[in-house]
Amino acid sequence: MRVNVRTAVRRGFYLDSVALMRLSREVAGLSGVEDAALMMATPANKAILAEAGLLDGEAQSAGANDLILAVRAAQADVVDAALAAAARLLERQPSAGGAALPNRPRSLRTALGVQPDANLALISVPGDYAAAEARKALNCGLDVMIFSDNVPLAEEVALKREGKALGRLVLGPDCGTAIIAGTPLAFANRVPRGDIGLIGASGTGLQEVSCLIATAGRGISHAIGVGSRDLSREVGALSTLAAIDLLDADPATARIVLISKPPDPEVVVGVLARVGQSRKRFTLCFLGDVAMELPGNATAAATLSAAAEDVLGTALAAAPTTPMPAARDGRILGLYAGGSLAAEAQLVLIAAGRAVASNAAVPGARALAAAAPRVDRIIDLGADEFTRGRPHPMIDPAVRSDALRRALDDQSVAVILLDVVLGLGAHPDPAREVAAVLAGAPPDRPHLVASVTGTEADPQVRSRQIATLEAAGVRLAPSNAGAAALAIALAQGPGAER
Repeated sequence: MRVNVRTAVRRGFYLDSVALMRLSREVAGLSGVEDAALMMATPANKAILAEAGLLDGEAQSAGANDLILAVRAAQADVVDAALAAAARLLERQPSAGGAALPNRPRSLRTALGVQPDANLALISVPGDYAAAEARKALNCGLDVMIFSDNVPLAEEVALKREGKALGRLVLGPDCGTAIIAGTPLAFANRVPRGDIGLIGASGTGLQEVSCLIATAGRGISHAIGVGSRDLSREVGALSTLAAIDLLDADPATARIVLISKPPDPEVVVGVLARVGQSRKRFTLCFLGDVAMELPGNATAAATLSAAAEDVLGTALAAAPTTPMPAARDGRILGLYAGGSLAAEAQLVLIAAGRAVASNAAVPGARALAAAAPRVDRIIDLGADEFTRGRPHPMIDPAVRSDALRRALDDQSVAVILLDVVLGLGAHPDPAREVAAVLAGAPPDRPHLVASVTGTEADPQVRSRQIATLEAAGVRLAPSNAGAAALAIALAQGPGAER
């Protein structure tokens, strides 16, 4: 059968990558369409399109400031209709190059002219261009949050050193979450104001702890994301140390929580030295077996829920008591949208003596390629191999829905473990997506266990998400660590074999 591929180019038409991914998914879902993509014509994106067989015609010569629309289908009339539908969708979008908002600022300096009191710039452009935009913002006297990923490590180090010299905070790159003075940024939740400050090289880690604190009736002063590499040896915790200085001097912050996936041991020494200089109390949650000599004003927490309990001074609310089904023989399969939540789940399973493999393995876990067939698996679906040219699963659950369908028919799986992450920027109804997949599941399917990271004030409404999941037969735990522990109770046999 002949395959038809057509592209169209919108010159000088910019849209954020998140918006483009959502539109791509909508066009790809049209009847008869085999694949579709709407992407800015950066070299990296053009390579993705070429690999997918979607780079054709004038798109070859498109520049980084141009937008490519690409469609593949078996029938030419389907391609034409899909391109026309994509064009109509674009006309409804506010674009720097479109007519919807003709006076929208097209540069940072123009934006500052419109909003001269701004003090922070959020950078969300392709990684190749993020450092240049961040540097402009620093030179304009702004703090910077870099949502973009794929920024070279050397550029991150240089930017953070420049920020330090200028007395400015650089959050990121790959900073997915922040809450500044009550304002959620990027993937963040609506939580009440309070006296607990959070600092995290972990986006979903910040979300989990802030939501657990909010559910317990307390609030957050600030949640400062620093980027996933900040506690690496190369970066040296430059943003973490700057954030500690800010929260230490903030009269609205009484208690500080530090959150990170496994940091560099030498960097930890410097962070602990700074913590020890503060008069405030700290809770340190470095996911993984991190050797630390704690100062007198700090305690350590092994999990995100333990960090929340430590700062609250009380245990989290327990899950409602319901009859437990019989444990199944088989392995645990975790299908995760949040990288830090996937890391935490691995650590809980390892602490219980189970053998674990992951595409984002923590210390003590194996790489997937080295795993025996029936060993537990925790898959981070937000990792680069799953998001290259596709939306993050917190935005579009399609990649997890596909994996979930396959897992439901896998006789070696006893329990499927999920995280459901709510908040601004996330999918409007992730629980419904899970329930839709389960509606067609076989009667003898694996047990489903999940936790919901979110609050009642989030657009998705936490209680509604929980009700939808429970109605679909999913067992809920009050935290991600609790869900992993529940999964262990419902699985027996092979995961314990080392």
